[in-house]
Amino acid sequence: MTKTTKFQQPNPETETRKKKQESFRVVTYNIHKGRGLDRRNRIQWVAEILQGLKPDIVALQEVLSLEGKEPEAHQARFIAEALGFHFRIGETRRLRGGAYGNVTLSRFPVLFEKNYDLSHAGREARGCLRTDLQLEPDRLLHVYNLHLGTAFRERRVQAKKLFDQKILKEGRRTGGSLILGDFNEWIPGLASRLLGTHFQRVRIKTRLSRSRTYPGVLPLLSLDHIYFEEQLELVRAALTRNRKTLLASDHLPIVADFRPAG
Repeated sequence: MTKTTKFQQPNPETETRKKKQESFRVVTYNIHKGRGLDRRNRIQWVAEILQGLKPDIVALQEVLSLEGKEPEAHQARFIAEALGFHFRIGETRRLRGGAYGNVTLSRFPVLFEKNYDLSHAGREARGCLRTDLQLEPDRLLHVYNLHLGTAFRERRVQAKKLFDQKILKEGRRTGGSLILGDFNEWIPGLASRLLGTHFQRVRIKTRLSRSRTYPGVLPLLSLDHIYFEEQLELVRAALTRNRKTLLASDHLPIVADFRPAG
């Protein structure tokens, strides 16, 4: 007598729950205009580094995008095409006739974008780029890609702007949020304290022996950070340090995997 095996049909509720628990990967990286430590253009290396990290969402700072030149000159488009991603530019100022600032790239569709001016009088222009991403038909993610100033008083003003002007809590928010980028705080300041009050922080030093991201060759300072809301759960986090990342920029990229909480 031949024994037959009865295959169980998938439970729709179980499949839905599994799908909601799928993780996505985020990278934040200050690419220093694509200029390597040898002062040569290393934007191809930046693209290769990101391809190797296999991200779903990328937040870049110090990106220069020039029109009408070789493909590598428009750094945002060059990297986006290498990854096959959508991209949005948060221009903070014009540099050499091109757009300079923050760039967010995503394999997920971008439903909404807004660039906020965080500039402080007498200092270099700074900004925060918000992009709302459609992770799934019923799930959004709000990504805030920012680059704060290098002066203590400047960062205090910028931190207050983020909250007093409700930039991080502005309308049309229906999903969890990620706030990431180059905060330029080598010691905890007002930005760290305010963000730590409202959001959770990815603390790499609890998972790795190293947590410093700048300068890349001999990291002394923790300038780059990722904060997230309670709707998200941190799965893992890592600092990427190899020959290419040491030479491609003066910062190291941070990688973090998240999934919906609950």
